[in-house]
Amino acid sequence: MAFKIGLLGLGTVGTGTADILFNPDGRHPLLQNITISQVGVKSLEKKRNIDLPSEILTTDLEAIVTNPEIDIVVELIGGLEPARSLILKAIAHGKHVVTANKAVIARYGGEIFAAANEAKVYVLSEAAVGGGIPIVEPLKQSLGANRLENIIGIVNGTTNYILTEMTEKGSDFGQVLKVAQDLGYAEADPTADVEGYDAADKIAILASLAFGCLVKREDVYCEGITKITSSDINYAEKLGFVIKLLAIAHKVQSTTETQLQLRVHPTFVPISHPLANVNGVNNAILVEGSPLGQVMFYGPGAGSGPTASAVVADIMNIVGVLNTDKTGDNLDSLLSCSPQGQGQISPIEEVFSRFYARFLCADVPGVIGHLGTAFGENNVSLESVVQIGFQGDLAEIVVVTHHVREGNFREAIAEIRSLNAIKNIPSIIRVL
Repeated sequence: MAFKIGLLGLGTVGTGTADILFNPDGRHPLLQNITISQVGVKSLEKKRNIDLPSEILTTDLEAIVTNPEIDIVVELIGGLEPARSLILKAIAHGKHVVTANKAVIARYGGEIFAAANEAKVYVLSEAAVGGGIPIVEPLKQSLGANRLENIIGIVNGTTNYILTEMTEKGSDFGQVLKVAQDLGYAEADPTADVEGYDAADKIAILASLAFGCLVKREDVYCEGITKITSSDINYAEKLGFVIKLLAIAHKVQSTTETQLQLRVHPTFVPISHPLANVNGVNNAILVEGSPLGQVMFYGPGAGSGPTASAVVADIMNIVGVLNTDKTGDNLDSLLSCSPQGQGQISPIEEVFSRFYARFLCADVPGVIGHLGTAFGENNVSLESVVQIGFQGDLAEIVVVTHHVREGNFREAIAEIRSLNAIKNIPSIIRVL
């Protein structure tokens, strides 16, 4: 039985997907039963890196999602609209959907999965997180016997490349960003990457899967890497850390309802930690649960080949199930997605973390004592206080705290800013 694909989008990932499906030799036998019936594009005249029969190209994307001959719609156009509307229309017409669109799934996953369950069709999104790294399916299936507690990931290749280059070459953020754009690792407008928004989309998706509840994307606390300087990189190295942009999801175990802590921010990672050696454009996701303990998924997090690999794997999963269940009356409970209820997201002030802070102070007696007093009065315990040296006539002091409540730390920092001796606080970074 042949299964017909409607492909929406023929960009980098769409081209990679088409290339795999048109060249099935040496790959899984299921691919022999999958054909691309239609491809939706913006322009029919554009020159492409793949030769496709002209008769399967169309600019009418709605005609693809409503075509009664199409079995699976593969959405690779990106963005929120018209992607969301096309996915919902495909579901309404009984189509299974495969998508790499993290923005749509992070924001509208609840609506989309509810519609899919009602229509008894699958919506699979392995390629939305981690490129070619299998993480979505393992969270649904392989790790399902565990009580999952933590997900900590490097899930954005652009920011990881920038921080790696800053660490290895001592360059500043702006210099490395320009190189990343020239190499095609960063977009002309890199905001979604460098401000952490892309990573926030991805951790919202992973948290929904890991903890079985709907997550509001706007509740994910988010900080980017634009304020990281070469000085921060150097101090991290002296203290035994590297700086990474981490996406973190933690399930609070002490409450009866599902209480989650979700955050994206630059983090001091101990050099002995598995994530510390994930460099360049690679991604890695560390999952922790009981009784498994820790397991890490690592590999290329973006690009035509890796992402297309994940897209085609989702197509094969659907085809494999449809080959077994000819009626389609019941969805495979391990393949479909049915998050239950709304996860309650803790405000960032209630999260416990260690902190690194760098202060520029007037070189006067007692300044370290004033810092210690302000932290102590706000229940912030200090692990170390070191005067590094001088910037001009200002003393440079670095503080690392123990695990403390973020709200207490912020109150201490607000008090410290008011001290006459404190001239500037250039950096505050959380510590893993």
